[in-house]
Amino acid sequence: MSKLGTLGARLHRGEIGYDFVGKRFIWYGISILITITAILGLSVRGLNMGIEFEGGAVFTIEKTSVSVSQAEKYAEQASGHDAIVQKLGKDGLRIQVATIDTGAADKVSAKLATDLGIPEKNITGELVGPSWGDQVANKAWQGLVIFMILVVIYLAIAFEWRMAIAALVALIHDITITVGIYALVGFEVTPGTVIGLLTILGYSLYDTVVVFDSLKEQTKDITKQTRWTYSEIADRSINGTLVRSINTTVVALLPVAGLLFIGGGVLGAGMLNDISLSLFVGLAAGAYSSIFIATPLVADLKEREPQMKALRKRVLAKRAQGAQGDAPASRVSDEQQYDEDDDAAPAVVGPRNQPASRNRGRGRPSGKRR
Repeated sequence: MSKLGTLGARLHRGEIGYDFVGKRFIWYGISILITITAILGLSVRGLNMGIEFEGGAVFTIEKTSVSVSQAEKYAEQASGHDAIVQKLGKDGLRIQVATIDTGAADKVSAKLATDLGIPEKNITGELVGPSWGDQVANKAWQGLVIFMILVVIYLAIAFEWRMAIAALVALIHDITITVGIYALVGFEVTPGTVIGLLTILGYSLYDTVVVFDSLKEQTKDITKQTRWTYSEIADRSINGTLVRSINTTVVALLPVAGLLFIGGGVLGAGMLNDISLSLFVGLAAGAYSSIFIATPLVADLKEREPQMKALRKRVLAKRAQGAQGDAPASRVSDEQQYDEDDDAAPAVVGPRNQPASRNRGRGRPSGKRR
């Protein structure tokens, strides 16, 4: 078995672990800092909306020797507006000019053909009205709101309302960071960007639900024992699914990174940049929020319940008496029985009991057996 596989197995059994929940305020602080940076970038720089949202014209040139910077200069002189020029393949160009109408587009096309030294028939023009962009934006917002509502309802039914709230916070966290990165980087926002944003919500929610499902199973009848607090079991759930989350995220990020850095950067495919950046940032943010935000937030909300407060007092009192030892929840696994005075069925936590043959002689001073 590989080292990563061995690590994952040990995490799942609870032999090792990291205290994610105990250090939750560190993760909260990091997320708040990143979110504030994203909001500032969005407020100061704003989003670079594509012509699909603002309206304008797109001129596609299949073959020319003119550089991107020179073509941008020609397009701005011909239209009187700012232009965005992207490389298409080896010799092609894609020129976008916002807020021009049909008459102006024809004049711009003729002027570009003269400046670039190519026949006008080699320039393909396409006009986009701003009303179409408004429809796309409205449909995107509607889809996002409907998705959020359905997620909250589903999680509240399948798990509980606290998990639904935590998942919603994680999703908003991911969207805010992704949109803020777009503002800071200056990438153009197109329908492809909207598709990418809606796609990352599913990935983020998948990782979160995996941890929540483990947490729900392990906290069944939790108040009938005095060995582990809710936060400790939540920490166990994160560690048990940690390697799975990492593997899923890495496998998803590799092809997206290929689209972003090779397809967009090397080949100059502009549309690939629009969708791949949102996917890349969103997938990474989704994996982070599932581990460091969603589950610790659930633990915070649950620990405020009177039952969980009472459980924590009983657990700490029991440990203070030395009856249960000092073993943390991260070093235990699924078959540990609760205290002898607890008549409830054991939850899915605790160190795996060693066979009797392996336990013989342990805890005794060295010497001959009687």
